[in-house]
Amino acid sequence: QVQVVESGGGLVQAGGSLRLSCAASGSFFRISSMGWYRQTPGEQRVWVAAIITGGTTNYADSVKGRFTISRENAKNTVYLEMHSLKPEDTGVYYCTVIADGTRYWGKGTLVTVSS
Repeated sequence: QVQVVESGGGLVQAGGSLRLSCAASGSFFRISSMGWYRQTPGEQRVWVAAIITGGTTNYADSVKGRFTISRENAKNTVYLEMHSLKPEDTGVYYCTVIADGTRYWGKGTLVTVSS
């Protein structure tokens, strides 16, 4: 079983920055991908960013140039640096990990961007 725990959410003014962290722990052989999704009330969860083995990163168009995803392999941890935040970035951010071919989700961390 794999546990995924996010941290770092909070309230920030528009234009501000936040850093989210996500750590995976438990019994697994290899993590192939780590990433982030965002969900707002009444909406589906939407993909934000991902980083795969080797360090390749991908971003949703809405966050390109503002968000940076990075990974610390030794700690099985992924980070999401968020800058120039906008009110539309508000939502619960979920970390997702693919370990040994299975996807796992964290419980989410709330990010609120005030205008």
